[in-house]
Amino acid sequence: MMKKAVNITGKLGGDDGFQDRLLSYLNQNLPYQIVRLTPLRRNVFIVRLSDGFQFVLKGYSSLRRLKIQEAFIQSLKKEGFPFTYSMYSFPKEHCLYFESQYFGIFEFLTKGEEPFFYDSKKSCQEGLQLLEKFHGVSEKLVGSYKTLLPFFHLIEKWEERFRQFKSNIPILSFFLQKEVVQDLSDWAEWSLAGIKQEKGALHLFPNVILHGDVAHHNFFRSSNGELLLIDFDLISIAPAMIDYLQYANRILPFLNWSCKELSSFEQLLPYFKHTIFLYALVYPTDIFREWNRLVKDHSFNDTRKVRAVMELTIGQYDKRQAFYEEIKTRITNGGN
Repeated sequence: MMKKAVNITGKLGGDDGFQDRLLSYLNQNLPYQIVRLTPLRRNVFIVRLSDGFQFVLKGYSSLRRLKIQEAFIQSLKKEGFPFTYSMYSFPKEHCLYFESQYFGIFEFLTKGEEPFFYDSKKSCQEGLQLLEKFHGVSEKLVGSYKTLLPFFHLIEKWEERFRQFKSNIPILSFFLQKEVVQDLSDWAEWSLAGIKQEKGALHLFPNVILHGDVAHHNFFRSSNGELLLIDFDLISIAPAMIDYLQYANRILPFLNWSCKELSSFEQLLPYFKHTIFLYALVYPTDIFREWNRLVKDHSFNDTRKVRAVMELTIGQYDKRQAFYEEIKTRITNGGN
C-alpha cells in the first residue's frame, strides 16, 4: 500500500498515541491517502484525503448503535426528509473496529457563512419548522423502530435528574445561595407533581421518533444556506411534545422568558392548551443538567465552566421566576 502523508492535529478524542494508532489502522483498512486527521470531540474526527475530499469519522460503543444510526438516516431520506447528512455504510464483515469502538463514516458538511443560533425569532421559527418536518417523517417510522429504540419516559428522567441535583447540593452550596437552591427545588417539585397528575394526557399525542437533543449546534446551516438537522445519537420514541419542551427551554432565554413570545410560535401554541405542557415548562431541566454535569466531571475547579453555569442559573433568574408565576396563574385560570 502507498505510504501516506500524515498530519495529526489537536488532542481531543484521546491522547496523541491513540490518534497515531487510529491513523495507522485507517491506513491499513481504507483505500485512501489520508493527509490529515483532526479531532472534533471525543471519538469524532475530520478525515482529509490527498485529493481534498473530507469525511467525518465517529466512534460508537457497539455495532448495534452504529447500525441503527445508518438505518435511521437512510429511512429518513427514503421517507422524504433530506435535511440531514448522509452516512456511508460497510458490510458487517468490513466494519471499522478499533480499540472497542465501531467507527462510522459521515458526509462532511461545509458550514455556511452564518451559523445557526437561537439569537433571533426568525431563527427560532426556522428551527421549529425543520423539527416539525422531522417529526412528520419520524412518526411514519415508529412502527419499524419500536423494537430497536427505547421509549422516552419524561417523569422518570426528570425525577432522576432532580435526585442527582439534590445529592450535589453540598458542593453546589459553595456556589449558589441557599434561597436559589430552594427555589429551584420548589419549581421542580411543583412541576413534577403537576406532570404526574396530568400524565394521562400524554396518550392524547401520537408517538414519533424524537431527536432528543435540539441544542442549536445540532441545527446546521450549510454553505448553500439550507438548514439541516444532525446528530441522532439520542433518538427515542415518545410524543413530539418532548422535543418541543426541550426546544422551548433552549429558546426561552433569548425570549427573555416571555410566555407570550413562546406561545406566538405556531408549532408550540397548540400545546399551551394542555396543562401537562405548562407544568413541564417550569421544570429547570437546563440548570439541573449543567450543574450535575459539572459535578460528575469534577469541573467545579474550572473557573470558565463554573462561570458559564452560574450565568445560566443567575443571569435571568428574576425573569425565570416571573415566568413560573405566570404559568401558575395560567393553570389556575384553566390554561388561559
